[in-house]
Amino acid sequence: MKKIKLFGFAIVSLLAFYACTEEDEVKLTEASHRAIVTSEMNFENKINVGGHIDFGDISSGVVSRTWTFPEGVADVSTSSEAVVKATFSKVGVHNVTLKQTFENEAYADERTTPSGSTELDTTIVVTVLGDVTAQIKANYINADGSLGAELSLVDNAENVITASNYIRLSYTAEGDPINFIWNLPNAKPNTLQNPEGDADVRYSKVGVHDLEFIASRSRPFGGDTISIKNFIKVIPSTDPVILDAVSDKEGKVALEFSRDMDAATAAKTDFSISIETAGGAIISPQIASITTDPVDENILLLELEGERVYNNDKVMVSYTAGELSTLDAVAATSFTDEALVFNTVNMLENSNYDYSFENTTNTNWPYQFWGGNWGEYDFSLSSVISQDGSKSAYVEFRPEGGMVISHTDMLGENAIVSLVAGTTYEVGVWIYIDGPFFTAPYPTSGNFVSDLRFYPRSFGFEAATTFFTEDFPVNEWVYTSAFITPGADEDVNFVIRGYNVGNGQTLKFYMDNISVAEVEIRP
Repeated sequence: MKKIKLFGFAIVSLLAFYACTEEDEVKLTEASHRAIVTSEMNFENKINVGGHIDFGDISSGVVSRTWTFPEGVADVSTSSEAVVKATFSKVGVHNVTLKQTFENEAYADERTTPSGSTELDTTIVVTVLGDVTAQIKANYINADGSLGAELSLVDNAENVITASNYIRLSYTAEGDPINFIWNLPNAKPNTLQNPEGDADVRYSKVGVHDLEFIASRSRPFGGDTISIKNFIKVIPSTDPVILDAVSDKEGKVALEFSRDMDAATAAKTDFSISIETAGGAIISPQIASITTDPVDENILLLELEGERVYNNDKVMVSYTAGELSTLDAVAATSFTDEALVFNTVNMLENSNYDYSFENTTNTNWPYQFWGGNWGEYDFSLSSVISQDGSKSAYVEFRPEGGMVISHTDMLGENAIVSLVAGTTYEVGVWIYIDGPFFTAPYPTSGNFVSDLRFYPRSFGFEAATTFFTEDFPVNEWVYTSAFITPGADEDVNFVIRGYNVGNGQTLKFYMDNISVAEVEIRP
């Protein structure tokens, strides 16, 4: 092995000798190629005022160069150096130019053919940002929803507001900040990050509270913080206490009131819960405890004795007026059979599925060519009425007809939502019947009830969300849904099937806000 290595070394040495000899005889031509870099080129050449940028000419074949900086902008006016460090003292957008003369016809940047000239001019745009500065404004919101008087923005102003009322916050900023944060102790919400435009916040907790607003950018770094001590003073209210919502939280019943509640005044016997299961059973559980939500003190959490609520339950809550009161000592009034609305997260909001019909056209909801009565329908996007946003889908099932459509995105690709095997989902849609409804005898049972169903293309499940029975509410938005549990992981492109066979009349309705949400159903 050693002999082989030595022999190889001798050959390499010999080749190197001849190579050196030939170098004296062959003159290599250096290509003329423009290549320019800056130290902030990956950050759009943006810097703070007083900051610097290094400009580098790493081109090959350069005979001469001249960098030129706008007058009064930087500590350099002109230079012929390959690398120039310039400190900028003037805010604005500035053009730095480089004039190069090359030995040969030059290639410009990444082009594969010469530019046709030995002289090239280059302009580099530099943005010099001033300090980040922010200005904020706060206004009361009047009882009728109109904008009220401005609040004072000095320390210890203690602007007075009655508990459960709102203020509107707005801001302006200079210096191109991109991150905006409101910190609002004891407001709802108590933090706002990058709000789109003005923000309305509610104060329910009696006391004096601070305010902080931060506007910032990360590159080049800069920011401005506005802090106001004792900004607002929340005083007790004599207004009635309003039950704003009944929802679920971790299996408990959540009662959201118009202002902060005193859980110590809540007697368990003053509340009653009725649960109707999907199987039709009626459960009337006892209440184990009533506590205040640890984050939102206007929410009371009712924990049930040996029971919890599931997404396929129908839950009603009632309260008989007793000692329950707000933290500012205003008594709550009675309420009866308030329906619980479950908090769910619509997976379609983070997909390419246009669940609200806001961003597509009629062609994105194509017929699936099943033939026969399945093509006896009319479909169009409409701005006449919507459950949310500005558009909905308007559908007409022709007499004895039906519909089979699917959904593609704006690129013509199937709109997809990914489902996981063994997970239960609620598939829902809002329906608005364009009344009057049926005026002639209409089948209300059996196989001839008009309906709306969602299928994956694999037809591994069906979600029968809507049955158009004679008692279906008309001229109002109604949420309808069904529960499905896929047997396999699947990227779903829904086929939406409408059925009107057995009905000799045209069925007209709007649909909006299709949703798919992961849920828990009663075992």
